Amino acid sequence: MSDQNLFWSEDRDEKETWQVPDRVQDVIFRIECKSIPQEHAHLLAEALQQALPWLADEPQAGIHPLLGAESGNGWERPDTEILYLSRRQRLTLRLPKTRLEDVRALVGQTLDIGGHPLKVGEFTTRKLSDLPTLFAKGVISEPGQSESDFLQAVAERLKALDIRIRKMLCGKEGQIVVPDGILHTRSLMLAELDREESVRLQEAGIGPGRQYGCGLFLPQKDIKPVRPD
Repeated sequence: MSDQNLFWSEDRDEKETWQVPDRVQDVIFRIECKSIPQEHAHLLAEALQQALPWLADEPQAGIHPLLGAESGNGWERPDTEILYLSRRQRLTLRLPKTRLEDVRALVGQTLDIGGHPLKVGEFTTRKLSDLPTLFAKGVISEPGQSESDFLQAVAERLKALDIRIRKMLCGKEGQIVVPDGILHTRSLMLAELDREESVRLQEAGIGPGRQYGCGLFLPQKDIKPVRPD
């Protein structure tokens, strides 16, 4: 063999060699709950933190928002004080793998969500996705912040995560009522991420408020379902 062949290697098949890491996972609980208050983010976080005292201090923990049947993938907000849940609704926590045993303490408990009982059943776990399109129902923004300023602030956070922006779109503004006032949010979609970027963004999220579901990204198979009209 000649010397010129010593450093020759074939292109690897990324589909065969790269696997999604399991260091952060979604934990999906069956629940029995007919309805909860529309403004339930703080109530749900408070109830879960009472049941799992370590949850508030776990930096990688997040609580996915509960959505009603007419939620429109987060682009639309039902105009009612009560959110009615379907039987398919699940309670989903995003947690580091090291907390999977600790979270079992939640099974069998009944949480009080503003006077609405939510009984927690068994759970399954799901690794994060490597799909290239991700959607967050709400990322915290500054009051009165323009769309361009919001996207610029997000771009800086993505740069810190070493994530290259190819396509990014923000949606409608939203609000989350908390004891100290109101959190302002915007929904956000990113597309054409590479696999490692997609996982990294799901692990890290964008901004504060993970206990209220803010900055937590979910995979989308297509851009169309999350594009505003």
